[in-house]
Amino acid sequence: MEINGVAHIHITVNNLDVAVPFYEKVLGFFGLMPVVKAPCGLYCIGGKTAVAVTLSSRENRSARFDQRRVGLHHVCFRARERADVDAAHEFLKSIGAKIVHPPEEGPWFPGYYSLLFEDPDGIRLELNHVPLKGFLGKSDQENPFAGNLPLDHFPGYEDYPKT
Repeated sequence: MEINGVAHIHITVNNLDVAVPFYEKVLGFFGLMPVVKAPCGLYCIGGKTAVAVTLSSRENRSARFDQRRVGLHHVCFRARERADVDAAHEFLKSIGAKIVHPPEEGPWFPGYYSLLFEDPDGIRLELNHVPLKGFLGKSDQENPFAGNLPLDHFPGYEDYPKT
């Protein structure tokens, strides 16, 4: 069996009145269309995936997102072109989104280009572009690691705990 992608991502937020307009703008810019906009949340579909946004439980509403706790670290959307990452950066600035880092190349793969930002609860969201087929490329041009997978290290995560 081989999966056909990620069907949906479900994000829990502390304030729907703030989060829903944010996600409508961002996901709309990314080409996702709202198919449910209800008092309990938002559900958008596009690009072979969907994103749901719903309210956290009352007892957890004082907590902010922490990407180093157990659970979700961040959500990364894949752009078709490097220029899309730059365009998203300009869009996110125009809506006042918190930018963690502007578009830049990263150590995760040659040519990896990404933008990192946060939603109103501090949930980390990324938009990246990886040239050609990334790690799954078959030739040295597509993947300098071809024939050496799986890697015995996690590029870009050298400062993460090992125990």
